[in-house]
Amino acid sequence: MIGRIVRPADFERVLATVQRSRSDHFALHHLLPGVAEGHLSSGGAARGPQPEGAGGELSTVSELIELVPVDDSAVKLGLVVPKRHAKRAVTRNLVKRQARAIFRAAAPRLPAGLWVLRLKAGIDRQRFVSARSEALGELLRQEMLELLARAERVVRSGAPARPYTPRRGPRAAPAPGGRTPAASGPGGAA
Repeated sequence: MIGRIVRPADFERVLATVQRSRSDHFALHHLLPGVAEGHLSSGGAARGPQPEGAGGELSTVSELIELVPVDDSAVKLGLVVPKRHAKRAVTRNLVKRQARAIFRAAAPRLPAGLWVLRLKAGIDRQRFVSARSEALGELLRQEMLELLARAERVVRSGAPARPYTPRRGPRAAPAPGGRTPAASGPGGAA
């Protein structure tokens, strides 16, 4: 049986790692079993600085932070299917249903840990007019199977999951006069 990732903190931990595999529509992240810091024992949000005069303790929020292990024997799946990439609920549900079925079938051979499948590109509504078309279902199924096979090879090779660091885009070209556009203020004065 495959478990589900439901806590936002778990999604954040997994998405903070480098993608294990990606395709035209999906990115797949994996976090190996181990111990992750920063989870609250109450499952709530961390308490920030207390305002002056706020004496006493709140009974609903715990300040104790404990180490929460990722279950070593379980494969847990989280799905991120945003509305901006799949506008129709029927399409989002199709993606989720197919992903769960594929992971359920692959669970015995997958390395344990937390897996997150993220839809990263929109589904072309011009090409797939029907949200439940056979062509769309087959495309998603094939793409997910290939993605999972590549990710499985990467994880089994022992490549460590590094934290994600975004690439910086090309630097702005200097404006005439040797100043960068951000350095010049109104009227061109620095």
